[in-house]
Amino acid sequence: MTTMAASGPLAGLRVFDLTRVLAGPTATQMLGDLGAEVIKIEKPGSGDDTRGFAPPFMPGSRESAYFTGVNRNKRSVTLDIATPKGQELALALIARCDILVENFKVGALAKYGLGYAQLHERFPRLIYCSITGFGQTGPYAPRPGYDSLIQAMGGVMSLTGEPEGLPQKVGVPVADLFAGLYGCIGILAALRHREQTGIGQQIDIGMLDTHVAWLANQGMNYLATGENPPRLGNQHPNIVPYQVFATEDGHIVLSIGNDPTFQRFCQAFGLAPLLADPRFATNAARVENRALVTESLAPVLAAHPTAWWVDKLEALKIGCGPINRLSEVFADPQVIARGAVVEMARPGAENDRVKVIANPVRLDVTPVDYRLPPPLLGEHTAAVLGELLGLDDAAIAGLRAEGVV
Repeated sequence: MTTMAASGPLAGLRVFDLTRVLAGPTATQMLGDLGAEVIKIEKPGSGDDTRGFAPPFMPGSRESAYFTGVNRNKRSVTLDIATPKGQELALALIARCDILVENFKVGALAKYGLGYAQLHERFPRLIYCSITGFGQTGPYAPRPGYDSLIQAMGGVMSLTGEPEGLPQKVGVPVADLFAGLYGCIGILAALRHREQTGIGQQIDIGMLDTHVAWLANQGMNYLATGENPPRLGNQHPNIVPYQVFATEDGHIVLSIGNDPTFQRFCQAFGLAPLLADPRFATNAARVENRALVTESLAPVLAAHPTAWWVDKLEALKIGCGPINRLSEVFADPQVIARGAVVEMARPGAENDRVKVIANPVRLDVTPVDYRLPPPLLGEHTAAVLGELLGLDDAAIAGLRAEGVV
């Protein structure tokens, strides 16, 4: 598996990856999964910060689970771009690349001759994606960006949590992840433009921008009314009932998306009299009377265990589902059937297999492949410098002695 040739739709493209932590590596892993060759540039001696975000470590290794999750299909090259020789090597490698992705602070790479304006003049076909907290312009541009900070400033924390409780961040770093995915979308669009014109461009991704963009219905609710949407816990702002209910032995999510489905639910479970009440007749009425709807349905849901409800509601084609812990998620037959976990070969390691979460993009002609397990720090330095720049062992040894690689 570690030697297989790329077979995805981006095979033949090469990425110079100057990203670390999560947003940028998410974008470059997606490019790698789709077939691009990704050269991950890391600082000698320490590498990507997430190598140290542990425990937990992956079984049989000292690699953090965090790093492992977003760095497959990449070749790790250690290179100190703060040194003149490191900058020369970087430029020589960039000359052989199609895409550069970075998440340094605004203007930081210009100090090393690696800013967009500097490289665009020299390599006009280069596609240059910058992922920062607040984008390249605006009063906040110089500020660092962190996931929880962006979740707070971008409004999602004000929408998440119980009505009387504290604002809550989402349990996974969605601000980072969305920025990385939007960055990948921008890169793919820029590739299409370059195909037509021969010219590259800069993609400017601000985490706050992407966070505001995915406020979706809640953002539109505000724009339509001028009113701040309240926190509703596990209830939906625009659909009722669409929420968590307690069952006899746990909890269930009940998702009733339209009036015919609500009628079917009521008729099946002894609630038909509610249908004559105008407060229950339409979704709009139920949203206006959400507390009454919840109070009316809660005792019915609490009368039976979760598995009973899942069985009955699925038979009626009414949306429902248990609230799974991760142990239950990864044991779920649908998750297993869809291949959500992939084992990759890791030759030479104490544990020669590593499990990673699969890429969810399904392409039937050019599917995602899993060529390279997440790399050790600097694992591919000699190979990449030899293949792309023609440096021999002695030259690379000299660079190592100087601390350049």
